[in-house]
Amino acid sequence: MSLSRAIIKHCYRLEDSPRYKRTKHFFYNLLENPQARIRPYFDIFMILLVLSSVFVLIYEVKEDLGLPGQIFELCAVVIFLTEYLLRFWLYNNIHRVFIEHYERAEFVNLPFSLGPPVKEVLQKKWDYMTTPLAIIDLLAIIPSYRPLRFLRIFLLFRLFKLFRYARSINEFVKVLSEKRFEFYTLAIFLAFVVFTAASAIYFFEARNAGGEIEHFFDGIYWAVVTISTVGYGDITPQTTEGRMITLVLIICGIGVISFTTSVIVSAFTEKMSELRDNRVFAELEKHKTKHIIICGFGRVGQVVAERLAASRDRFVVIDPDAEVIAYAKRLGYLGIQGSAEDSELLVQSGIQERAERILCLTGNDVMNVYITLTARDLNADIEIISRANNRASIRKLYQAGANHTVAPFKAVGAIAGEYIGQPVAFEAIHGILSGRKGISLETVTIRPDSCLIGRPISDVDFVSYKLILFGVISHLDRVPDQDTVAYDLKWNRIHFNPKAGFRLSANDLLVLIGHEYSITHFKDRLESGGL
Repeated sequence: MSLSRAIIKHCYRLEDSPRYKRTKHFFYNLLENPQARIRPYFDIFMILLVLSSVFVLIYEVKEDLGLPGQIFELCAVVIFLTEYLLRFWLYNNIHRVFIEHYERAEFVNLPFSLGPPVKEVLQKKWDYMTTPLAIIDLLAIIPSYRPLRFLRIFLLFRLFKLFRYARSINEFVKVLSEKRFEFYTLAIFLAFVVFTAASAIYFFEARNAGGEIEHFFDGIYWAVVTISTVGYGDITPQTTEGRMITLVLIICGIGVISFTTSVIVSAFTEKMSELRDNRVFAELEKHKTKHIIICGFGRVGQVVAERLAASRDRFVVIDPDAEVIAYAKRLGYLGIQGSAEDSELLVQSGIQERAERILCLTGNDVMNVYITLTARDLNADIEIISRANNRASIRKLYQAGANHTVAPFKAVGAIAGEYIGQPVAFEAIHGILSGRKGISLETVTIRPDSCLIGRPISDVDFVSYKLILFGVISHLDRVPDQDTVAYDLKWNRIHFNPKAGFRLSANDLLVLIGHEYSITHFKDRLESGGL
C-alpha cells in the first residue's frame, strides 16, 4: 500500500470515528467555546496557574525554592506546552484537508498527490503560530530554560496569557483594536516627533557643545521622557536652542496625550452598550437553570416580566429602544438593547441551549412572525409564545412555528362582552391584574373517573364555593354550542363563560377565578366526589 493511500485511509477512519469527534469536541469546549459550561472553570485554573508561576519566578530571583520550585515550574511548563499543542491541533482539521484534496482529484480523474494538502496544512498551522496569542503562548514557556537567564524576561509573556482567560481584559483589547488606524497614525506622528527632537537635542546639547548628551540614545531617552510630560530632570537643556526644543516638545506631548485620551474614550463610548450586553450574556451563562427570553417590553411585556419576577423565574428582556431597556434595568431585570430579529443576538441570549421559552410580545405582528421564524430555525424544540394583534396573524404565527398565540385585545373584548352586568366577575379579574394577594386564576382538570363527566355546568354551584367559572378548555374535536363563545387554540378550544346546559367531558379544563382557599377546597371536593 502506498503512503498516500495509507494516509487517506487513516483520514477516513478519523472522519468516521465517534471517539475522535467526542475527544476533539471536548477539548474545543475546554479551550475555545465561550458558551461551554466547563470553560469558566478552566479559565480560572489557568489564571491562578499563570499568576502562581510568575510569582515563583520572581521569588526565585533572590531566593532558592529548591526541588519544590523546580517541580512546580516543570508542571506549569508541561501544562502550558500541552495547551499550546492542543490549540495547535484544534485550529483546523488536518484529515479534512487531505480528504477534500483526495475527493477533488477523484472527481476530475486526476492522480492524487500529497504535496498540495501538506502545503495547505502547513500554511494553516503557520497562520496559527504567527497569531499574537499563539506567539505569547510559545514565549511563555521560554523562562523555564534556566541556563539562559536572560530569557527570563519572557516571563512577562505569561502575564499576557491572561488575555485568553480574563474576558474583561480581552474585551478591553478588542475595543482598542477597533481604533487601529487612529493608533497607527498616532504612533507614526509620535515616532517622527521623537526622532526629530532627539536629533535636534543631540545636535545642540552634545558634550562638545556644552550639554549633557553623550550618545544619540540619550537624545531618544530625553525626548520620550519629555513628550510624556514625566520630566525626570536627569538630563536638562543647557543651551537656548535646547530649551526652545523642550518647549515645543512639551506642547506636542500635551497634544499627543489629549489625542490618545480622546481615542480611548470614543472607543469605549461607542462600545459601551455592547460591553453592557456582554455582562448580561455572562450573567446568563453563570446559571445552569434555563431562562425565558422576552422580545418586546411594551405594556404586555412589562406585565409578563412582572409576573415572571414575582414567581422568581429567570428571564432576559430584548428591545431595540434604549430608554425601554434602561427602564427594565431600573426594575432589576436583565435587558439587552437590540432587535430580536437578529439571529446572532438570539444565539448569544442562549436560545439554542439555555433558553426554555421565548415570548414574542412586540406590538408589530410582522416582527413577531419574523422573530418566531428565526427562533424556530435556531431551536426546533424551544417553546414559542407569540402575541397576535390581528386575527389574520394567528395562522401566520402558527405556520412560522409558534406553539401558542395570544391575542390580548381580542381576549379583553371577549371578557368584557361575556361579563357585562357581572360586577363580581370584574372585581375578581381586577384582583388578578392588580396582584391582590390570594386572588388567582387556575385550571382544574376533569379526570376520566370524575363525577362531573356528562353533567351540565348548572349542576355545579360555583357561587357556593365563592368561585367564578371563566371558561372551559376542551379538545378541538368537540363541537361548540351555538350559544357559547368559543375560540380555537392550536390544540384546544376555549369556551368563554359557557351556558348552563354546557356538558363536561373527560380531560376538560375548568378555568376558575377566586381565592386560593376556595380553589383548593373545590379541588378537594371534586377529587372526593362530593360535588
